[in-house]
Amino acid sequence: MKKLMVYSHDTFGLGNIRRMLSICQHLISSTPDLCILLISGSPMIQSFRLPPRLDYVKLPCLSRTEREGYSVKSLGTGLEEMMALRSDLILTAAANFKPDLFLVDKKPYGVKGELEEVFKYLELHSPETKNVLLLRDILDRPEATIPIWEKNGYYDAIRSFYDLVLLVGLPEIFDPRKEYRFPAEIAEKVRFCGYIRREAGSKRRDEIREELGLNGEQLVLVTPGGGEDGYRLLETYIMGLEQISGGDRHRSLIVCGPEMPKVQRERLQQKMAQYPHVGMAEFTNDLMSYMDAADVVVSMGGYNTVCEILSLRKRAVVVPRAKPVEEQWIRAERFSRLGLFKTVHPDDLTPQTLMRALLDELGREARHAPPPPQIDLNALPRITEWISILLAESEKASNQVSGDGEDWAVDFFKELPDRLEALPAEGRL
Repeated sequence: MKKLMVYSHDTFGLGNIRRMLSICQHLISSTPDLCILLISGSPMIQSFRLPPRLDYVKLPCLSRTEREGYSVKSLGTGLEEMMALRSDLILTAAANFKPDLFLVDKKPYGVKGELEEVFKYLELHSPETKNVLLLRDILDRPEATIPIWEKNGYYDAIRSFYDLVLLVGLPEIFDPRKEYRFPAEIAEKVRFCGYIRREAGSKRRDEIREELGLNGEQLVLVTPGGGEDGYRLLETYIMGLEQISGGDRHRSLIVCGPEMPKVQRERLQQKMAQYPHVGMAEFTNDLMSYMDAADVVVSMGGYNTVCEILSLRKRAVVVPRAKPVEEQWIRAERFSRLGLFKTVHPDDLTPQTLMRALLDELGREARHAPPPPQIDLNALPRITEWISILLAESEKASNQVSGDGEDWAVDFFKELPDRLEALPAEGRL
């Protein structure tokens, strides 16, 4: 059984853990002889249903206080003590699990360098273990990202420890090699995989619409993702309903997110009392079913939410986060230019601007205008192919160390370029 250890960078929201779980689940379903140990500090990981051969080690939670700033979320210890505990837990997991491949999300050295000792251990005791860094399409604006990468030694980390950098995006949208000034030896390790297609929900569109009691009305789904910083979007949306009450036949479903503070949820419920055509839920683990049932989606601009919108080719109004990092705004603005959805900058967010954009999208849907264009969403099969390559190399190296020397992977590597080329590009830009 091949063993993969995954480190999921999680200090804020649901985005990282949802993305990494999608990757893990696809790897499990595509690779029968693979098991995965996920290392995560997500406060929500226990809410997800995990498939066989996937288990996790839960790290104590951290909170993000500012760009690259952290604090202890729950336990009454100092940050230095907490980071030592997290680092020891990760190192112990690596030493005992003995992974053939270590997949790291976003931060080459982990949060505040908590992976440095792991890499030193693997280099000394398990040199055949392959290390892969997974980067989303956009981290932040270059003038903010480059100094952080230089200060934290991330370029050196990739150069020294990583075999490959898998990027879930497209260079035509945003090319980190150029934007973040990757040195040549690092740029050569980058493989663009496209965006991540989200799997269909568990219920049919008409089934959800029947459950919601829709009778010809259009449905607007409003979601701020995890919800920790989504209150302003939801409050603005509810205030905007006054602009269109009466004339337009549409219903709204707000999914406020499990991390929205209770006092904010209660405040929203009070504001919603005068709108019987608006419903609210705290969380659903089947958001894709509800998104599919909707005619228009109003959301923030996180990577996963955008991929869900693109996977369903939904009309959407995206109000991205712009602080403390501008990742969401850069993504939303570039996709908006391509006609994939509408976007409203948070500085321009008012009930009037939001409702104008929404009514425009509702009108397009009612007129059966052509859906938004397609984009390459084949990241999961491409990630699986690259992971398969490295697992085969790791096993080959392990066999040679043990004296086996059997070059069983020759046919696999000969066939691989054709397998990767066969993946459809789906209107790649």
